[in-house]
Amino acid sequence: MKKRLLAVKDIVQITGITARTLHYYDRIHLFKPTHLTEKGYRLYDRSSLERLQMILFLKELDFSLKEIEDILKLTRKEQKQILNNQGHVLQSRIQKLEAIKIAIDEYVSGKDIGSLHVFNRSSVLPLQEQYANEANFFYGETEAYKEYNERLEQLSPDERVELFSNVEQVFKNIASNMNQSPSSVEVQRLVGEWRDNLEQLMTCDSKLLTCIADTYKSDMRMKNYLNQYGNEDFADFLHSAIMHHISQS
Repeated sequence: MKKRLLAVKDIVQITGITARTLHYYDRIHLFKPTHLTEKGYRLYDRSSLERLQMILFLKELDFSLKEIEDILKLTRKEQKQILNNQGHVLQSRIQKLEAIKIAIDEYVSGKDIGSLHVFNRSSVLPLQEQYANEANFFYGETEAYKEYNERLEQLSPDERVELFSNVEQVFKNIASNMNQSPSSVEVQRLVGEWRDNLEQLMTCDSKLLTCIADTYKSDMRMKNYLNQYGNEDFADFLHSAIMHHISQS
């Protein structure tokens, strides 16, 4: 029985790709027709269809057309090794995209950009590390910052996590008491807890506490970070509470 040859329209119907794509693959010598009619029509046999399906498969795996051309020249064993490596690359990309999706959801729900982990799987430094480097650039020569870094380095990773978690919890507790005056007994007790946590890393005299409070109020990124614990007035409320605490010290 004579083997049936497939026309361009048949390939289009079978695979779903466009005739324009087929013509382009022919022009770059990636996928040539098996035969050309006297009128120049392209015809393909069934074995060539298998090559096209492999091309489409590799394209879905995010290989460039040049890479696909090179892969098709390899042995089956070599192809499997390359695909295995590409699987690891794609898995890493999936994890990165999942982290980005989580960051988007958190930002949309009101979380400040400084708390997101969007750069953790990127060549760009995580935002928390960027902020630390920025602080070192501007304040690294001050005695308070040197003391902060020295004490921080003495803490284990678990101790650091616990300390920063405690500070975050204090912020949440203060935010839950915004219906009271910043000078109320409960709010001032919580500000005392906040100061106790800070003093594990630095000596908190009135001058330093004032500087921190002013940063909470005037630095827009810090203000946005703090407001995620309450509402858009929380940073100002916290500033007032800390300033009252300083005046009573």
